[in-house]
Amino acid sequence: MPMQAVLAGCGAMAHGWIEAIKQAPELAETVEIVGLVDLDSAVAEALAAKHGLTRARIATDLTALLAELKPDVLLDVVVPAARAHVVEAGLEHGCHVLSEKPMAPSMVEARRLLASAERCGKIHAIVQNRRYNEGVRRIRATLESGALGTLNAIHCDFFVGAHFGGFREQMDHVLLLDMAIHTLDAARFMSGKQPMAVYCQETNPKSSWYAHGSAANAIFEFSDDVTFTYRGSWSAEGANTSWDSEWRIVGSRGTLLWDGDDVISAKIVSGNEGFFRPVEDIVPAPADPALTHGHASVLFDFFRAIETGTQPETAGLDNIKSLAMVFAAIESARTRQRIEIEL
Repeated sequence: MPMQAVLAGCGAMAHGWIEAIKQAPELAETVEIVGLVDLDSAVAEALAAKHGLTRARIATDLTALLAELKPDVLLDVVVPAARAHVVEAGLEHGCHVLSEKPMAPSMVEARRLLASAERCGKIHAIVQNRRYNEGVRRIRATLESGALGTLNAIHCDFFVGAHFGGFREQMDHVLLLDMAIHTLDAARFMSGKQPMAVYCQETNPKSSWYAHGSAANAIFEFSDDVTFTYRGSWSAEGANTSWDSEWRIVGSRGTLLWDGDDVISAKIVSGNEGFFRPVEDIVPAPADPALTHGHASVLFDFFRAIETGTQPETAGLDNIKSLAMVFAAIESARTRQRIEIEL
């Protein structure tokens, strides 16, 4: 029998979750969506109609529906401000919970959610879907292979002129809190290092259509003297980067470049003479194809963890480290000081 799931929050993001389930036969056999919850029942009804969820119950009261249906899983796609209440409701009603990011609107609430998951004996994980793409996985594998030597630095650029409308355009710290966590999580995963401290400048250009914080520049200190720099903007028109940023990975033997899409290359030093040492191309390491399907890979990992009693890769216990990077960057921007990251 498939696991039964209730999905809370039926706006635009929910469509991507459901499509990921529908398009992967194994997922479709693993989970059945039995309930849809949204403050606007018409939004939930539209979601059900579009995706053929004719058997799903529609509700506006999450707690009542959880008590009635007693599902195995809660899929949390609500706006960030409502996340903590929704996650705790799911855990208290015996559900494993998979949440959209960010994990919580504060570190205090994030730690409370971890404690709730532990108390209830349930899995709580976050959809860091961009960790599950081929480029990120190939960079991690290449670094682990030692082909670039010792890791020295990671640099990335994210410049996208995104006109969402809706809640994002009214958020404080919109880039750092809603988008940068993808990039910060990817850098932490690629490097395998611990974030130690950050200095960040946050701005909102006069031409920005966001209320606050649409651009940021940050320097992170990672363990083992690795530097990670982030330059980003959600209000930069004219030359969009990939949604996954553009990357330069610098090692002691060479450098890897990734455009965030399909182009990835690496060169290493091949001699020990000359003003510029000679270099040669190498092929970055391959990725496990089972781990390169974005949302679907996150969902696979989550449901496999439930079945095996293990923790998924993006469990809250791990993801809180990426969230700590976000809030430390916000605090640094606020105080104009270097902030140590508490994990």
